Formats: sequence, structure tokens, C-alpha cells
Amino acid sequence: MSYTFRHLLPFSLALLLGACGGAEAKTPTGAGSVAWVTGYIVGYERNLLPPADLNWSDLTEAVVGRVVPNADGSLNTTFDIDAVNGPIWARSVVQQAHAHSVKALLMLGGAGEHGGFVGAASAARRAAFVRNILKLVDDYGFDGIDLDWEPIQPGEEVALRALAVSLKAQRPGLLLTIPVNFVNANFPTQEARAAVAALASVADRLNIMSYGMAGVYPGWKSWHSSALAGDSSSTPTSVDSSVQAFLKAGVPAAKLGLGTGFYGLCYQGVSGPGQSAAGMKIVADDGDMSYVNVLAQYLTPAAKKWDSAASVPYLASATPLGPKGCTYLSYEDPQSVALKGSYARAKGLGGTVIWTLGQGHVASNAAGKRDPLLDAVRAAF
Repeated sequence: MSYTFRHLLPFSLALLLGACGGAEAKTPTGAGSVAWVTGYIVGYERNLLPPADLNWSDLTEAVVGRVVPNADGSLNTTFDIDAVNGPIWARSVVQQAHAHSVKALLMLGGAGEHGGFVGAASAARRAAFVRNILKLVDDYGFDGIDLDWEPIQPGEEVALRALAVSLKAQRPGLLLTIPVNFVNANFPTQEARAAVAALASVADRLNIMSYGMAGVYPGWKSWHSSALAGDSSSTPTSVDSSVQAFLKAGVPAAKLGLGTGFYGLCYQGVSGPGQSAAGMKIVADDGDMSYVNVLAQYLTPAAKKWDSAASVPYLASATPLGPKGCTYLSYEDPQSVALKGSYARAKGLGGTVIWTLGQGHVASNAAGKRDPLLDAVRAAF
């Protein structure tokens, strides 16, 4: 399971080149602070990050993943572990969060669970679905729910909104967040459409999944996992273009968050961003390309580069790097995170969400220094 759903329809080269290109955006600096630094902690990464080891002071919320909706409105509560140990682990995370004055949110759904969400949130099953969700919230002590409906297909906003309204009606103080996909800057209203933006009227937050924003599609060149700016018609994604699209669609800035990925993308067949080759492919991303693995297995001074237009680092090497043989590797570092924080504050955005905390946890470091990228996020935001 991956939180990022790369729901990008294949586009023809003619369409891509005929659409408007993304102008390079300047990286602003700003003062003040944002409202949330929220991190996902997931059951299948439990061995990467024991809850007691996390630097909790860096977070405002932890999203505990995940519970899966079944089409009949019931819930699968294995937390991607098993029926016994999953709930035990999830309860321990909630307890640790509360012990550190951090709110705990339930991650409901995720990539691959679209059918279950559609069935459970239907008019016929919604009431039972809401009862089951709220019973679990009460049993575990969750402070909110992350409604991870992926993808939100056109027309499904009605059912998702009705679900959110029902939850809020019965638990007005429940924190409701909804992740939304990044945009293709050539066709921004495919994702940042008015019906999706309107969900902000009932949800407390819409968080853009602005990571993993690259792919090998017709007309696309190699690009960064989470470029802040610098998008073009052939590299049509960036944090800025996604934020601008959702703001234009009507999401209040204070309810909009951007995403910070603690993983990167490993390319073969190209040696940097903005390139195209017949053999170009992405061979690894979420999980294998965790920040921990990038530091330990791929990063060398000779390979490290900086893209000033996109405001992100990358690795490039004629000799394939690491166990996955990357010739171009896109990732985040403290410098790029700092620029994203400045951007978010200047735009008046609500905060940032991190996928996933475990992928940035360096267990071999001394206590208090095991979450270097998370520490950078806190300092930036």
C-alpha cells in the first residue's frame, strides 16, 4: 500500500505540448508559522520506527495507518500487520501521541481501497459505516480521521462530502482531513476541480500529496519527486502549481497543506531532470527509496547536485548508484524542506503532511537525533 496514488492519465505528446506550460515560480521567504506538521506512521513500517523512539515534539498530529473500509461498511483493523498485533500496535501509537500532547488521527483507506470506500459511503450503507468508524474512534481514542479516498473520481465528491457531514454531525469536534492529489499543470482542473475544493467547507484540511510527482508517461521528461517550482509542459508538476490550482479552485489557504515526502524516486536511463530517453524508467520509489536508504546507500558528494529552478537536490552519476542502480535519484533534504517551509508561510498555508515518518527515522543515530529530516521540517514550518 502506498499513500501516494499517482492518478495521472496518459496524455499524448501533442496535448502536452499544446497546453500551457508552467512558468518558473520564485521561491518566496516569509515569516510566521503554520498550523500543522502532521506525519503518517504506518503498521507495515513498525520495525522502522518504534513509537517510543519518535521525536514527538516535532509533530502536531500523527496519522496512524491504516484501517480499510469494506464495501459493506465494516472495517478491516489489521493495520497492515494482523488482526491481533495490528490493534495492539495502533493503540500504542495513540497512547504515545497523547503522552506527548500530539493528536492521533485514524488513517481510513489509502491507495487500492477505492472500491471499498465507494461501497461503504453509499446512501444505503453510510449510516452503518459512520457508526463503525465512530465506534473505532472511541475505542482507540483517536482525535480525528484522515479520509483517504483515493482517487476521488468526478462525481464521488457528493458521497465523500455526505460522509464527512455525517461524521461531523455526530462528532463536531472531530478533526477531519482529506488528502488530495497533486495536479498536472497542463490540466490543473482534472484534480483541482470545484467539487473537490468544495470539500473544504466541511473538512478541516485538504492536504496535497505533493510527492512522487513524476512518471514515465507519453511526452513527459524525467522530473523530481517533489519540485517546489520550475514545472513545464513536459515536466508538469510542482508544489507551487498544485497549490496555486487549489487556491484558484476556492480552497482557503489556511485549510490547505502541502506534502513532504520522506522518500524519493530512482531513475535509470537518464542522468538528471528534464531528460528523455527510450530506456528511461523509474525502478524504485516509496519504501526502497526512503530518506534513510538514500543517505546510507546512494548519497555521495560527487553525485549530489542542486536544481535551482525546482529548489530540490538530486543525485546524478554515470556509474549506477546503490542496490537499485540509479543514474538519477530525486529526493528531499533539509535545504529543500526549508524552502518549502518558507513558501508555505509566505502563502499563508495551513501546514504540511509527511509520508512517512518511518522512512526518515535513522535508528542508528543517538537518541534525540534519529529524525533529522523531521527536525528540519519542524524548523522550516
